[in-house]
Amino acid sequence: MLDTPPRPELDELLTAMGSAGHRICEIDASEAGAGNISVYVGWDVEVRRRFPIAETIELPAPAPALAGRTILVTGSGRRLRQIHEDPEANIGAVVVHDNGTTATLYTSPRRLFERLTSEFNSHLAVHQDQVARRGVEFQAVVHAQPMNLTYLSHIPSYRDTEAMNRRILRWEPESIVSLSAGVGVLEFMIPGSAELMAANVEGLREFEIVLWSKHGVMARSDVSVTRAVDRIEYAETGAKYEYMDLVAGCRAQGLTQDEITAVAQEFSIDSRWVH
Repeated sequence: MLDTPPRPELDELLTAMGSAGHRICEIDASEAGAGNISVYVGWDVEVRRRFPIAETIELPAPAPALAGRTILVTGSGRRLRQIHEDPEANIGAVVVHDNGTTATLYTSPRRLFERLTSEFNSHLAVHQDQVARRGVEFQAVVHAQPMNLTYLSHIPSYRDTEAMNRRILRWEPESIVSLSAGVGVLEFMIPGSAELMAANVEGLREFEIVLWSKHGVMARSDVSVTRAVDRIEYAETGAKYEYMDLVAGCRAQGLTQDEITAVAQEFSIDSRWVH
């Protein structure tokens, strides 16, 4: 019988969130306080030594599947590039109560935010949906604002799931492997709204990254925070190639559909974006 691999401790999770925030900023996907990160932890984790201040909060959406579990989430207005410098100042630990409608928010005396990210409703709803539907023990959710993807979503002809994926998955052989499900494209909706929350949850059932048109992206992973960021980076790289080609007058061929299919077959990738 194989041993179960050890689960990450709180220190490891905070370090991973810091590294993810730093990388998001390195690829110019988080200006100033834009972007946010959350991590659902489906096992017991001690948070009070690093986050000793406790207060009761109302959750922005019911989350009964998360009862008794912890969500680490960034504070509103905090710069993702600074998480690694002082995680306690930038992150809160939310422990969901049994009723699924309230929680205890644990924070540090060094806390530099008044409230959790304004997108917490979308983060929470995605965690609730994935845990209830799939029983995941861990999930990372990352919202970022990569410039090239966001720019393309301002062009009406790209604001469509089929069109966007056909254009951005054609530039690197690795894209069909790393983004085999593709990117789901949502219409513009008010940031932080219930409408966006609901559409985002539905989109992340089918895709592992969705594009919020004229705003940014949200990616999820039940492997690691790094994996969620990798998905954003691959999608943004494809969008950068596409933008370069638009500027150059659409002169490049990109990978043909046959070439993309050959790569997928070589790596045993099942994807709607191949023949």
